Formats: sequence, structure tokens, C-alpha cells
Amino acid sequence: MVAVSGIGSWPGVDSRNTIRMVRDLFLDAAKEGLEALPYLPELPDRGPGADMIGRTANILVDLPVDVQPQGWRMVDHPGRDAERALSYRRQDLDELAEAYDGYSGALKLQVVGPWTLAANVWLPLGDRVLSDLGATRDLGDSLAEGVSGHIARVQRLIPGVSITLQIDEPSLASVVRGRVRTESGYSVIPAPDAAAAAHVLAGVVKQAQGAGAVSTVIHSCASGSPIGVMRDSGAAALALDTSMLGLAGWDSVAEAFEAGTDFYAGLFQPSQTPVHYAQSHDALVRRWQEIGLSLASLQRVTVTPACGLAGVTPAQAREATARTIEVATALLETSHS
Repeated sequence: MVAVSGIGSWPGVDSRNTIRMVRDLFLDAAKEGLEALPYLPELPDRGPGADMIGRTANILVDLPVDVQPQGWRMVDHPGRDAERALSYRRQDLDELAEAYDGYSGALKLQVVGPWTLAANVWLPLGDRVLSDLGATRDLGDSLAEGVSGHIARVQRLIPGVSITLQIDEPSLASVVRGRVRTESGYSVIPAPDAAAAAHVLAGVVKQAQGAGAVSTVIHSCASGSPIGVMRDSGAAALALDTSMLGLAGWDSVAEAFEAGTDFYAGLFQPSQTPVHYAQSHDALVRRWQEIGLSLASLQRVTVTPACGLAGVTPAQAREATARTIEVATALLETSHS
């Protein structure tokens, strides 16, 4: 069955009302015959600790971080910024538990992946974590353990929930292509080989599965996303901005899809006009057939916006979500034709 979801971020600072709004939008969509995948919205407008790096760094095990001039840096002991991040996480989970009290069904959580963390978190007295392969592996292990605890906590709060974990890797393309610059800016950090990149990602995927996640999805809205590395992580699905794929990207999507990896199709930017939403359905169907996939197989597709919604107004975020549901409904009809 065609599914519909979102990427994660929303504008504003009101956790309670945003969580309930997302819940209502998606659970109402399920009444239309879609498979709806509501999610825990992220609110980076609240500041440090609610941003994507700080939010995920807060679940790391035995690797405290705090904000320094360069950004989030590993420290000996958690500071004020880490405490703020923990407070935001507790608030969000409390609101989530209240909003979904008695709920049985699907729910998506999002974390930043190990390679994007390694490219954006700094060593205590050095460069980015990415510059040290051993530190990068330790970070990946810590994240995997933290993900396990995060999933377990949500399962305790909402016993009937079936969790999908989305692993956000916006920096993965830059990492594997050796485009992440050192602190000086005069050189780049050597790229890991594809097998090592997939192995570190796979550690988080396997830990999430072991903790009870029913599905995992690797997400990137960057140009030139390394689809092979993402696929080799063992994730159940890939989430990509379709406007960034190009011919080679679509061929890689088709290869992964035929091998059993499902697809989250990011179809439009949230600030686009209604005409773009209608066109996005037709463009996806046309491309799907061009790469040799059947219309019936669209039932393994989840429709999302191309990226998060934090950069638009609240009204635009609601509109983008409503239009996403409309496109998914049209895709469901197409898959039955």
C-alpha cells in the first residue's frame, strides 16, 4: 500500500501543538486508504540542543558534547547546552506520550546518522571527529547504543507503537567524496572507502532493528547521495529528494528497489506552489515507468516532501503536508490502475 510521511523538522517552538497537529494530519490521512506514518516532529527554531546535531548528540552514550565556537564538541562533562538538549528531548517525549496515549500503530523517529555526526562534531582538542577513523567508529558505536535506548524509551511510553527509525545523512555525500574540509580549511579529510562507510551505518541499522524497530530508512536530500552505500547499510528503505537524482541516481534507485529496498520519494520543496504538487505525481509516475518499474510496485513507495519543513512558515508546513497526502492518494489510485 502507498504510504505517506514527512521528513521530520517543523517551524516554531510549540512542541505540544506541533506533535498533535502532525498526529491528526496523518491519522486522518489513513482514513483515505493510505498507510500513514506519523512522526515525532523536530523544532530547531528553539535553538542549540533542538538543532539536528545537538538533538542526536544528546542520545550518545558516554560521549558528552557541548557547544563551542566551532559547533558541538566532545567534552569531559556535559554542560549547559547538553542539559538544554536533554530538557527538550524529555519535553518532546512527554508530549508524544500524552498525544499518542492508547495508540497502536506506526510512528517514525529521526536521528542524525554517524557520518553526518562525525563531520559536524569536533574532537576535544582537535579537528572534526571524521578526521580520526577510530573516533568515528567509537562515535558510531555510541550512537547505535543511544538509538537502542531511545527506541526502548518510546516503546515504554507508547506500548502499542511500531517504530520506524529514519537515519538522516545529509553530509554522507560529502564524506564519501572527500569534500569535508579540515579545521584550517586548507585541506580535506580523506574519504572512507565505501565498504567502511556502509559498515558504520549498518551498525546503527542493526542496533535499531535489535531494539525493536520494525523498519529503518536512510535519508539524504543532498545532491549525489551515495545510494550504493546507503543500500549496503541494510536499511529497509532509502529516502531521497527525487529532484537531485539524475539518470544515474534513478538507475541506482531501481536497482536497490528491485533488490528489495523500499523507496521514500521526496517529491517537492515545501515552499512550492500547488501546481508543483500536481506535477510531482505525474513526474514520478513517468520516471518510474522509464526505469522499468511497474505501476503496481508504487505500492512500496512512501511519499514525503523533499526535505524538512523548518525553513518555511507554519502555514506553508501545514499546506505542504496536506498536499503530500493528496499526492500520495493520487499515487495510490495510479498503483491500482
